[in-house]
Amino acid sequence: MNSESGKSAPRPAPWPGTLSRHRPEPLPAVRRTVLQRRIRGIVAVTIAYNVLEAVIALSAGTVASSSALIGFGLDSIVEVLSAAAVAWQFSTPDPHRREKTALRVIAVSFFGLAAFVSFDAVRSLVGVVEPDHSPVGIVLAAVSLAIMPALSWFERRTGRELGSASAVADSKQTLICSYLSAVLLAGLLLNSLFGWSWADPLAALVIAGFALKEGLEAWRGDACCTPASVLAGATNVGDDADGGNGACSCCAPERRT
Repeated sequence: MNSESGKSAPRPAPWPGTLSRHRPEPLPAVRRTVLQRRIRGIVAVTIAYNVLEAVIALSAGTVASSSALIGFGLDSIVEVLSAAAVAWQFSTPDPHRREKTALRVIAVSFFGLAAFVSFDAVRSLVGVVEPDHSPVGIVLAAVSLAIMPALSWFERRTGRELGSASAVADSKQTLICSYLSAVLLAGLLLNSLFGWSWADPLAALVIAGFALKEGLEAWRGDACCTPASVLAGATNVGDDADGGNGACSCCAPERRT
């Protein structure tokens, strides 16, 4: 504080080419438009793949009586429903009024998934239903394990440059799908190679645990501070739901020199 005037000294301006603490450095309009278009393209590809993944997983899981495959397919459907809920939220001029409802829809979907998969997995563990081998499920899990991390990395990189917390959060959801793919692949391989039928429902319970965690976070509203304004067509980072205070630490770009 300045002892002579009794006023606080002005805060020094950031070095050129660096970012302030709270607000990302503004992007040129052309670059921002390119990144927004890229985010929408990534999300569209992710949703399309999740739909295809769900159809294959549910069909193969039903044929093989695989709790893990059915749970994996249902998780893909929930991811699509979550994206639809966000799209519905931002289809109105005032998305804040729909935010709580959208989060509750997402949470209930995850809770339903966790309950159904847990029930089916317990039935398999106690011997009511024994899962068969599923070569289709193994191939699906391997392909998803190869594709999902790449999509997650690309979206996270784009979201960080754009300063969009929602894009970064969505990339984390995609990364979780790759973890579930690894769990599913392990369970199916152990059942096919060693005849460990308990590995399939155990993998299903892990998927149910992930779903329960995601549901609790959605119910509490534990999300990044900036909603999916990029996908809604917002033109500035300040248009996000944080009231223009900038992106939170989960998506703040690294300092550039």
